[in-house]
Amino acid sequence: MTNQDMNHLNGFGWNEDWDRAAQEALQSIQRDKRLVPARIVAQFSKQYRIVTPDGEMTAAVTGKYEYEAASKSDFPAVGDWVMVEPLQGEPRAVIHQLLPRKSAFSRREAGSVPDEQVIAANIDTVFIVNALNKDFNIRKIERYLIAVWESGAQPVVLLTKADLCDSPESHAALVEAAAPGVPVHAVSSLLDQGKEQLQSYLNPGTTVAVTGSSGAGKSTLLNWLSGQDIQRVQGVREEDARGRHTTTHRELFVLPGGAIMVDTPGMRELQLWESEDGWEAAFADISSLAAQCRFHDCRHEKEDGCAVQEALQAGTLDAERYANYRKTERELAHQARKEQASTRRQKKQGKKPGGKHAARSRNAHAGSYFELMDE
Repeated sequence: MTNQDMNHLNGFGWNEDWDRAAQEALQSIQRDKRLVPARIVAQFSKQYRIVTPDGEMTAAVTGKYEYEAASKSDFPAVGDWVMVEPLQGEPRAVIHQLLPRKSAFSRREAGSVPDEQVIAANIDTVFIVNALNKDFNIRKIERYLIAVWESGAQPVVLLTKADLCDSPESHAALVEAAAPGVPVHAVSSLLDQGKEQLQSYLNPGTTVAVTGSSGAGKSTLLNWLSGQDIQRVQGVREEDARGRHTTTHRELFVLPGGAIMVDTPGMRELQLWESEDGWEAAFADISSLAAQCRFHDCRHEKEDGCAVQEALQAGTLDAERYANYRKTERELAHQARKEQASTRRQKKQGKKPGGKHAARSRNAHAGSYFELMDE
């Protein structure tokens, strides 16, 4: 495929690394098919909207792809690069292969069977959006930081609706203390304040995901940064600062300056998924203290020489932050036990386990993949 053919994809983040990945993928796929690379720009359950060298079209995975997928995370997500076969004379294609991801922002999907839901893939930066109103919650921000660090992307905390807060600087300082080394910016789209601080993350070809609770102002932020109304926005209930779901699906947009942004639906609660490394990174300050304890197996309770307890008593470690550290530690340990038990059950039943630990439903995307919605 010529450079001229790929010009349309360059604006969606295509580069030499993805070109090499596509060439490697072609070596393992039937040569009689006309396959081209594409990026997932929107996901609607079993259906996708993709951008190819020839423009946008709808797509779905092949039956072989669906059968061989061991988990939901094996299916494409917004931001993924895939190899597709355009159908002759139709504005749609079939997806044959997923190119290896460089990052994946995920959460644990609700349900009795542990499963990973990939929210967005191949992300460079994640804007964690929290409004400076009644919904401001540092502990919630810490949970998002765990997931973002685990994803392989870089976290940035955006405190939106700064016009509603008398002291945005002090709130930003609180977040900075709970997120060592993470950039924190207070912004207001209403007052047009703080936009210039975000430009360094919005370079041409870079992909930024926007995540946070309902009503945090994610879609408003996207419209503000793009300079146009590309996402519909709704109000927030004054009595509890809760927002209505403006974004109902994940979708990728290209900003006028060339950066790529992924808007995601608001989440009432972020369930963590296999986030041990992210947990360590989000609480690196506490991990550093733990390494200074006299005993390597210190439980940080009443042991002599416990650096963590000494920091708590001295007031240099926030008690609520430490409590959240222990809470998420227990949560991840409990989740790991559930996943291991699920894997054992699946093996006994002769089913195919998927992912790093858990066995997941291979039929999650079962059904007619060409019941494609009209765009």
